[in-house]
Amino acid sequence: MTERMTPQSVRDHDEHPPPARLALDGHTWREIAYLLANLPMSLVGFIYAVTVLSTGAGLTVTVIGLPVLAAGLAGARQIGKLERARARALLGVRVDEPTPLRLLRSRGLVQRLWMALKDPVGWRTMLYGFIRLPWGILTFTVTLVSLFVLWPILPFLARGLTNVDRAMARVLLSPSDELERRIAELESDRGVVVDTAAADLRRIERDLHDGAQARLVNLAMGLGLAKEKLLEDPDAAAAMVDEAHGEVKLALQELRDLARGIHPAVLTDRGLDAALSAVATRCTVPVKVTVDLSRRPAAAIEGIAYFTVSELLQNVSKHSAARSASADVWRSEERLLIQVRDDGRGGARLDGGTGMAGLAERLDAVDGVFAVDSPVGGPTTVTAELPWRDREDKTPGR
Repeated sequence: MTERMTPQSVRDHDEHPPPARLALDGHTWREIAYLLANLPMSLVGFIYAVTVLSTGAGLTVTVIGLPVLAAGLAGARQIGKLERARARALLGVRVDEPTPLRLLRSRGLVQRLWMALKDPVGWRTMLYGFIRLPWGILTFTVTLVSLFVLWPILPFLARGLTNVDRAMARVLLSPSDELERRIAELESDRGVVVDTAAADLRRIERDLHDGAQARLVNLAMGLGLAKEKLLEDPDAAAAMVDEAHGEVKLALQELRDLARGIHPAVLTDRGLDAALSAVATRCTVPVKVTVDLSRRPAAAIEGIAYFTVSELLQNVSKHSAARSASADVWRSEERLLIQVRDDGRGGARLDGGTGMAGLAERLDAVDGVFAVDSPVGGPTTVTAELPWRDREDKTPGR
């Protein structure tokens, strides 16, 4: 019965070729071809690297030096792509392709130039071209001589030499796993931030349209009617003005609530301690607030911390059936830590529809951490971490 090869088995077969044998099989001939091609390819890579670096360095005194070097690094990426394809075809080395540089998304020529100049993939390919020339000469000479003199041990010799080539390709031509992971995280986080900002804008627009705007429209209509009745029926006009005055008060209160939801004035003026104390007074259960900060964090971090505690205390009011709660904020080295506890019924989950999943996404977008410990029956402890950044504004009281 013929054995069926799965994609995984093919990949494992390519990564781990069969043992070298005295007979020259297909794997051995491909390794020999790779070793013989090392000399011309290493010559091309070495000459390219020397030319680009010497030309770019020599022209740095002019305005075209850095662009020439940036273009050379972009070209080195193409040489690396060719070398990865050669290693994949002849040695079976599966080296992932690096993430393309997103120069078109950068703002301005200077930023695009800087991104190209600090490209780690291009620089590693340049290093690959430098160190490959002596190795290419060695492997070409040894392999060519062995074809006529040492052919009985050539399979083992070719396997040993190409193992060094495999290691070089994996180390210098593969993308940085940590860098690629970080790029993917940042792209994902950027999407979360954009979606969150769009949702907040839609909420503000809806609140304005359904609340304060509608009241102001009714107010304008009421004042218009009062103006018409001012001479005919002064008493009715006075009643309409009184009603309009009440509408103004309600509209102002709605605008204040909306502004508090965007960024409360007390947070800007007095910091987290006063702002969270104000939030605690609106909670339906007694809340003990403790803020232990020797200085204020950056405004963005402070705002995220405020809205995190605010939403968690809203959850305590709506869902916990607790008798008491506490909110603690403190700094530990370069992290801002938040912990909200309640003695309610517990059972809170990130997918429970209480907005905690949204909080976790917001914190993750700024390299934060969000953890929920809420066994059924309580108590519930929610811990959040944010990166600490110092506030740039040194104005007293800020």
